[in-house]
Amino acid sequence: MARKDGRTVDALRPVTIERGWSAQAEGSALISVGSTKVLCTASVQPSVPRWMAGKGKGWVTAEYSMLPRSTNERMDRESVKGRIGGRTHEISRLVGRSLRAVVDMKALGELSIVVDCDVLQADGGTRCASITGAYVALAEAIEWAKAQKRIPASANPLIDSVSAISVGIVDGTPMLDLAYVEDSKAETDMNVVVTGRGLFVEVQGTAEGAPFDRTELGALLDLATGGCDELAALQRSVLA
Repeated sequence: MARKDGRTVDALRPVTIERGWSAQAEGSALISVGSTKVLCTASVQPSVPRWMAGKGKGWVTAEYSMLPRSTNERMDRESVKGRIGGRTHEISRLVGRSLRAVVDMKALGELSIVVDCDVLQADGGTRCASITGAYVALAEAIEWAKAQKRIPASANPLIDSVSAISVGIVDGTPMLDLAYVEDSKAETDMNVVVTGRGLFVEVQGTAEGAPFDRTELGALLDLATGGCDELAALQRSVLA
């Protein structure tokens, strides 16, 4: 089955990751997945949250936000509204959990790394693009910390890579990497976070219309792991 953009059901949109995009941040990556673009910046801070102090462990967390004109119509900034929306909180926590799944906090030492994921342009899959780009920014920040002797050169805080991709059932057909036009009419929508070794960090799946069966779930997970294999290979190439 061909899609509106000409892709097959198991094909990713064109993906690029520009490492070191920000001159100020210790680590950064601009990731483009089709028309979706997310700037990920990683900041190294010389302390940990108060509840972790003195334990000899580091901390990795993330914050996610969308620029007002990242979508077809302008959104108000959440800072102007005076509160952070539930979706923003949810995605921030998801990105943080995904990164922490592949970090040895003891090897990191008592440092914090905060990764900011700012959506410049949205066309579906922004949370998945954020995770994939955030890993590259995190890896670059850890390299910087080693070069600055904030982390011992012999330490290996990164124990694996992590990436994420959306899948869904559209018009009865399982598909990989949904653009907005597909995501908005999907009968089932799923975000899958996978490590470089092929282990699942998170599977978020919802039937928007008809419930999905075990066979369809398996097909979606197969598509997702195949897509994340491609993203992991791209991450390795960018960081080589």
